[in-house]
Amino acid sequence: MEDPRLVSTRRQFFGQTANAIGLAALGSLLNPRLFAEGSDPAGRGTRGALKTLHFAPKAKRVIYLHQSGAPSHVDLFDYKPAMTAYHGQELPGSIRGGQRITGMTSGQKAFPVAATKFAFKQHGQTGLWLSELLPHHGKIADEICLIRSVHTEAINHDPAITFIQTGSEQPGRPCLGSWVSYGIGSESANLPAFIVLISQGSGNKTDQPLFSRLWGSGFLPSSYQGVKFRSKGDPVLYINNPDGIDDSTRREMLDTLRGLNAMQAQAIGDPEIETRIAQYEMAYRMQASVPELMALDHEPASTFELYGEDARTPGTFAANALLARRLVERGVRFVQLYHRGWDQHNNLATQLPGQCKDVDQASAALVLDLKQRGLLDETLVIWGGEFGRTAYVQGDINNAGYGRDHHPRCFSMWMAGGGIKAGLTYGETDDYCYNVVRDPVHVHDLNATILRCLGIDHERLTYKFQGRDFRLTDVHGKPVSGIMT
Repeated sequence: MEDPRLVSTRRQFFGQTANAIGLAALGSLLNPRLFAEGSDPAGRGTRGALKTLHFAPKAKRVIYLHQSGAPSHVDLFDYKPAMTAYHGQELPGSIRGGQRITGMTSGQKAFPVAATKFAFKQHGQTGLWLSELLPHHGKIADEICLIRSVHTEAINHDPAITFIQTGSEQPGRPCLGSWVSYGIGSESANLPAFIVLISQGSGNKTDQPLFSRLWGSGFLPSSYQGVKFRSKGDPVLYINNPDGIDDSTRREMLDTLRGLNAMQAQAIGDPEIETRIAQYEMAYRMQASVPELMALDHEPASTFELYGEDARTPGTFAANALLARRLVERGVRFVQLYHRGWDQHNNLATQLPGQCKDVDQASAALVLDLKQRGLLDETLVIWGGEFGRTAYVQGDINNAGYGRDHHPRCFSMWMAGGGIKAGLTYGETDDYCYNVVRDPVHVHDLNATILRCLGIDHERLTYKFQGRDFRLTDVHGKPVSGIMT
């Protein structure tokens, strides 16, 4: 009878030819000290797929504060006093330029311009213009780089958020956090390299859903997907031992299981088995590290004065921002926050203030907290949504409940920390906040810049799948040198 160990799939065959490499990778996951970079004086060695970084890194880690639903740049960041004179007038055809619009406003007979209802003022030594809805952002005006010229092709939420997170409008590609985790690995032995935290805003509580594929690893090995922490119950499912199982019993069970899985990996060379072994070990270490991480009550009162009292409530944006700082302190490479509720198709005047209050103080606090702890220079913080909002109204401009539709041609994001120039405003839009007129930054350029700050050439971080090399930025993108130190 044929030995079943000799029957293998094509994938298993190629995995077996690289078995020694796979076991070495497994060894690095189980005991990273064996692979310490003692002979790397330039500090470019990694624990990921890249043997060395392509450039000296300015950032070692990333905190990405994604504002799901698309904040209105018109009302928050892109001050256009000239729009007051245009208020109520039809958006000129020369400005719209035949742009396609969503089904939510395509049936409107008119597209009147709506100037913001909120006052703007200047902040910091740089005189950064910010909306009154973001008063705490004024405290970090000289720390951030505000980019007013980001643009994308996607005009609806799901393809747009998929695009900015994965570099493709089509689902199935690895997200930014997974690419970073794959490329340079983790700094922590006791926590995953990539962690996701989600909060619901007070603006649009029926905002579009967030799918787990947004923090998925796509065609990369599953060990590089984001680990979502929950705000209720155990932060990670099954983090605690069941009744009747103590730590020594759990360890004995895992040792036995590791032995069985190692035998199977040796026999067929499937890399997913090695991933499974490493993930079991990570889960075991997380049983000790996660409870300590989540103990926010150990923070001093000054922390909650900085982040706001909402930081005491699990699942809020403020609590998640504080957790993000605690995570990067413990060596987590990439922390992704998603805050839902920014989709103001109507009731903008009432929804937007509450939505901004959810995030304003904690976003600024995170930057200030990282700076006072000496972490900001090596931590890249990113804030923004998937596209912008229209200068014209959705609904009736004479009705106080009007909103703004989706707008991909321009929107604002800010970055701070590792590798980014502080106190800079980059890019410019026209007087209608409708088109980029100077220094455009495409989504692929944004992602190329993020990788560059981490010491990675976006064109050289690739993974072969279905016969060709893939990368986060597809065949596009160029790092934005004007915003980097």
